[in-house]
Order: sequence, then C-alpha cells, then structure tokens
Amino acid sequence: MSVTFDNPPTAPAPLADRFSNVAAIDLGAVTMLVFSGQVAFDDDGKLVGEDMATQAKQVFRSIEGLLSAYGATFAHVVNIRTYLTDMGLLNEYAMVRRRYFTGTPPTSTTVQVAALFRPEALLEVDITAVVPKIG
Repeated sequence: MSVTFDNPPTAPAPLADRFSNVAAIDLGAVTMLVFSGQVAFDDDGKLVGEDMATQAKQVFRSIEGLLSAYGATFAHVVNIRTYLTDMGLLNEYAMVRRRYFTGTPPTSTTVQVAALFRPEALLEVDITAVVPKIG
C-alpha cells in the first residue's frame, strides 16, 4: 500500500500549504481517494455565493474536478460527509446534491456545526471514492 498526497489543478487549490486536497491510497486493484473538506471557493480563493444552492453547486464542481483528475465520477463515491451551519438549509443542499448523485447513493453523514473556518461558508463536504485501476 502506498499513499500519495495531491492538489490536482482541476479544482481550487487549498488556501494554505497546511493540507492537501486528496490522499490517493493505492490498494492494488483499486485506488481509494480521500478528499479534504471542500468549501465553495473559486480558483482565486474567494467564496462563491451567499446562499446554500450557489455554495453547494461550487462545492460539487470542485469535487467533480478532483474526481476527474483520477478518472473518477460521482458514481465512484462510496461515502460523503456534509457539515452544514444551518440544518434548516438541508433541503436546498439536498436538491443540489441530487443532481450529482443520480444512481445508487453512497453512504452519508450530514451534521450541523456551530461554524466553519470561514463564517460566511454555509457548508463543507468531504468524500471518499474507490476507483478501479485502468489497464
């Protein structure tokens, strides 16, 4: 087993050099991808949107970009963890999420937190995916 940490250019880079966006764990026939929590940042590190739907769309675009760097899609996601600052916004979040997870849904945890590291951020999402090796 080997682990590679990465920040693919297909998604916004972390705001600091203190973490990586992806840990790719080589398990032989498959690679397990563990993503850091994604917040609604654009490529310039600016928060996108003030409402849940806009922020959720940006978060899932970032996740999609990270997945694509490994030849993966949302169908490869086996677990999703969502941190919301207001559970009253759950339905708005769920409507966006359903656009990305169209098949059998992965395992999931959603919790409300008192705050995220940026007060204006409404959610943070991290995922785990399993991707078969090609070739």
